[in-house]
Amino acid sequence: MKKKAFIFDLDGVIVDTAKYHFLAWQKIAAQLGIDFTHEHNEQLKGVSRVRSLDIILALGNVQLSQEEKNNWLQQKNEDYLTYIDKMDESEILDGVMPVLNYLKENKQPIALGSASKNARPILEKVSLLHYFDAIVDGNDVTNAKPDPEVFVQAAEKLNMPSVEAIVFEDSVAGVQAANVASMISIGIGDATTLQEADYNYNDFTEMDTNFLQTLVNK
Repeated sequence: MKKKAFIFDLDGVIVDTAKYHFLAWQKIAAQLGIDFTHEHNEQLKGVSRVRSLDIILALGNVQLSQEEKNNWLQQKNEDYLTYIDKMDESEILDGVMPVLNYLKENKQPIALGSASKNARPILEKVSLLHYFDAIVDGNDVTNAKPDPEVFVQAAEKLNMPSVEAIVFEDSVAGVQAANVASMISIGIGDATTLQEADYNYNDFTEMDTNFLQTLVNK
């Protein structure tokens, strides 16, 4: 069987940690007197922690010093870590395990390409760390998506060229990053939002092994 590099985003693709980010940001926003809704939260998808705080501050027209910003960023991360500390295998999104098992059984290289700086502890909590041959997270990259750095690094760690890589993403910025790197992009989520993706699925339960086999043989 031919080999392809299969690269997975983490948040919203393998596990739904987005809800914990939202709760942590909402708590910070409330303390700053800013009303932060699920609609506002859409603006933070695939965005760095620093940029996320700037977006929230702009919503409330709040000005902070760099030191104050750093304190809030640290607070947000501590709150978020408290949430993810309680995670277990039940947090893995539907349909993910059959896909990972199929790829593993067929000896396809698997990598994680995530902006999260907490990717490794999350994978440990949900007992998935051993599935990944390479992990590139927010600690390894300097440029956020839609810059393709995280995916290019992941392909390199798997010793595969970018054109032989397949990316699973739930954010517009992530899909754009994959496309810029000449990788096959598979949008997980709303097809209208992720219309730039090469393929779209609402979730992994819609994906069968025939589709994965087709990707490998491309």
